[in-house]
Amino acid sequence: MVPDLLLCLSFGYAAALKPTCLSAQFRRPGDYIIGGLFPFGMDTINLTARSEPTLVVCERLFVDGLIWALGMKFAIDQINNSTSLLPGVKLGYDIYDTCFEPLVALQSSLLFLTRNGTSGIGVLCNYTDYQPRVTAVIGPHKSDLCLLTAKLFSFFLIPQVSYKASSEKLSNTDLYPSFYRTVPSDKNLVEAVALLLNKFGWNWIATIASDDEYGRGAQELFLSTAGNHSICIAFKGLLPTDLTDSKAKNQLEDTIKLINKTKVNIIVLFAFSQPVQALLEHSIRMGLSKKVWIGTEAWLLSNIAASIPNIQSIGTVLGFIMKAGTVPGFQKYVADLFTSVQQDKFCQESRELHHLMNSDMLDIHCKECDHISLHNVSSMLSRLLIQPVYVAVYSVAHALHRALGCTHQVCPKAAIRSWQLLHFMNTFPFKVNGQSFMFDQSHGTNTGYKLILWSWNNSTLTYLPVGDYEESLSIDKSQIQFHTADQKPTSECFRRCKPGQFRRIKGFHLCCYDCTDSSHRSFADSSTCTPCPEHQWAPSRSTRCYNRSERYLFWNQPLTLALLTLMSITVSLTCLAAVLFLKNLETPLVQASGGKLNLFALLTLTLLCLSCCLYIGKPSNDLCMIQQMVYALCLNGCFSTFLIKSLEITLVTEFPRCAPTFLRWLTQRRAWLLVALSLLTECLLCFCYLHLGPDYLVSDYKSLPTEVLLVCNTESWFAFALMHGYNGCLALVCFLCTFMVQTSGKTYNIARGITFTILIYFIIWIFFIAIFVTLKTVLRSVTQIGSILTTCLGILGIYYIPKCYIILLKPDMNTVDYFQNSIKEEPEEDSINRQ
Repeated sequence: MVPDLLLCLSFGYAAALKPTCLSAQFRRPGDYIIGGLFPFGMDTINLTARSEPTLVVCERLFVDGLIWALGMKFAIDQINNSTSLLPGVKLGYDIYDTCFEPLVALQSSLLFLTRNGTSGIGVLCNYTDYQPRVTAVIGPHKSDLCLLTAKLFSFFLIPQVSYKASSEKLSNTDLYPSFYRTVPSDKNLVEAVALLLNKFGWNWIATIASDDEYGRGAQELFLSTAGNHSICIAFKGLLPTDLTDSKAKNQLEDTIKLINKTKVNIIVLFAFSQPVQALLEHSIRMGLSKKVWIGTEAWLLSNIAASIPNIQSIGTVLGFIMKAGTVPGFQKYVADLFTSVQQDKFCQESRELHHLMNSDMLDIHCKECDHISLHNVSSMLSRLLIQPVYVAVYSVAHALHRALGCTHQVCPKAAIRSWQLLHFMNTFPFKVNGQSFMFDQSHGTNTGYKLILWSWNNSTLTYLPVGDYEESLSIDKSQIQFHTADQKPTSECFRRCKPGQFRRIKGFHLCCYDCTDSSHRSFADSSTCTPCPEHQWAPSRSTRCYNRSERYLFWNQPLTLALLTLMSITVSLTCLAAVLFLKNLETPLVQASGGKLNLFALLTLTLLCLSCCLYIGKPSNDLCMIQQMVYALCLNGCFSTFLIKSLEITLVTEFPRCAPTFLRWLTQRRAWLLVALSLLTECLLCFCYLHLGPDYLVSDYKSLPTEVLLVCNTESWFAFALMHGYNGCLALVCFLCTFMVQTSGKTYNIARGITFTILIYFIIWIFFIAIFVTLKTVLRSVTQIGSILTTCLGILGIYYIPKCYIILLKPDMNTVDYFQNSIKEEPEEDSINRQ
């Protein structure tokens, strides 16, 4: 076939100066007429100056449209020559130019709607039996033209099959019930483009579209899809479609300047070849640096863009084209046709057939076609996708085959209304050259896409397949040679955030951000930094939250073990002192110190020491409630015995005359009555403490970063002060009673022991209150235990241990004579000297 094509090329080129009859090849009579809308020409003449509804014509040939129209003619001729699809039935065709212009397409569409055999459109209430001029329509190629014509054809329910229109709006079968297409929707295309950008890590791009239905619709779909794929749009622009407009040049230059300003390296183009040509020519003239241009079939395969001077300097061109098979025999068919249209006999027959189609009607066919040769179209024959046009024609033929009830041998000729074909087009698959096709619910076909690369070898352009897309995108990156030599171009407004980082917006672009590590107590999910719930925590740069562990004074902590050891020592010393006092209960020293009251005081001190265990382990509301009460009651028991002894000393030393009268209330059984009265008063204060607001358990989530601190919190400081203040008052009375007693200082004195014991207690409580109020950690419990143990040790060390020392090591001081002399103030020193 190639040698024949080359021979035809040389012959056609030699005869190019002689006009041909190619324009007469686009109308043929038949049993059923199929209309065609194809862009033979472009650049309408004086459209803006049009003041009368005259015919609109174009001045420049669009080779792509001519080849698509020849594809329709080839398919119909092939069907007419078939003995199995529509045997005995001849399809006719009437193909018109759209000029890329809605007004022109509308003129041809109105002609198709005229009643068969007339030039008028009937106005009826019911069009069920209406027979328009055509049975079906193939085309047009642009989405905005289809949106206009599809409304007309859908009213009459005339099947319309586009071979190029991809706008997602046309998927609405409620608005366009009779519209079909043999190409995928733009929805699939923009998904493929977004996946391509993700594959190469390009997230800072520009998107430019032609200012028409296809461009705006595809761009809008892409913008919504890009956000779901974390792709940022540096700017979006529109290209003028009317390049003759005085503002078009400024608009193109502004677009180039915006590309430079935003510093994007990736540009996605949704436009047809003419606006793309203008944009690329301006970018070359203005010295735009090399970019990666991602295109679509609308301009990638067009010779208009590829033939721009110095086009190789724009950078790398990648893009998606529809997957389509070849149409066997088409190139030879075109070559033979161009040879035939040079022959007078063939042209005479063609013109006769042309005149049978009511030549007095609208005549906007391909006037420029008579002045071109095969040489002018040969470069596009192998490049353009003809299969969508070919399949569109065959879809109508197969529907007609079923509607007529044809067999493989015969086809009955019957009056078929256009709307009767829709059922068969909606529900039945059909085969074309062994490949199966079927319109989906949105009346489209999705054969997938091929990813191609413009590969230049010197000045020769090759469309190199480097990937494909159906349900997923696969790319052979080894075949892609970028303009940046060894490495792929980068175009990032942001880098991909690592796990545990979130996006922090920078600048005026909402999609530009820095990746920032999440702080502790929060976690990041790439887009936001979310604080953890109160009961959880997270380390910095975390992707999840963790449950907080509970924090309190554990039994197995080294500090706890040290405190328990100290408590054991204190309890042991207290118990030893109690045993020693019990054994020497009748001795003068023990009796002078308080007798059995000492045993009670040592018992309360033991209980006070053991109460340290209430502060260790997991606290609860009940534990928090009793801690302070146990402390206050035990200490009150000890101080009440000191109070009795202090009053006794004061009466003996300071008020000797009144002593005999009042001492009987401070000795023997009445002393126990005073102790009980003191404890009862403390119990009443504890009851007030419970009523006003006892300590309660608090879960503190703020003090520690990773743990929840369980502490007892004071609800009412007034109740706290009331309960412990009573013990403070007892201690103050003891201190005042014993501090003023005059002694020689040369003998053991009980008053001084009580004085210094109370003094130590006050010092401990000053420090305890200062620390206890401010601390909010486990050290609060440590402080409480420490104050208890130091208070017990202070009482033992100052008051009881010196007495134990006398009992064990100074028995001569534990006699009746000694103590009788020691209770006198002045004679006490003389008595000691005499001994």
